[in-house]
Amino acid sequence: MVYHAAGWLEGGLIASPEKFIMDCEILQQIQRYLDPAITGTGPDDIALDAIRAVGNEGHFFGIQHTQDRYTTAFYQPFLSDWKNYEGWEVAGGVRTHERAHQMFKDIIANFEAPPMDEAIREELATFVARRKAEGGAPTDF
Repeated sequence: MVYHAAGWLEGGLIASPEKFIMDCEILQQIQRYLDPAITGTGPDDIALDAIRAVGNEGHFFGIQHTQDRYTTAFYQPFLSDWKNYEGWEVAGGVRTHERAHQMFKDIIANFEAPPMDEAIREELATFVARRKAEGGAPTDF
């Protein structure tokens, strides 16, 4: 169970927007693989008949069981590049943290503030200004 972790470094003392994006992809992948609709445990999900049909020398791409699930059974990452090394290199060899940095920049550049009642916005701004003036939480014990 993960409560607080996405983007955290140094035990939560600092955070990284790039790490946040990378962590969100991992959490999304875990969520996808734990979805019972995707990874069921019924006879058709376990596919013992398909395994028997393929045997030791075949492959699964040619059987109907795989064809029926091919477009929905796999997690599609929003950040990671799953090309083989040569394909990744030909595509520019951009590392994951570099793609995460660009994604962060794009998110910030395209940010649209959600609609908010002006009175609530002013109340929040007043609260933040007061807390800043008070110095926030004390750091000495």
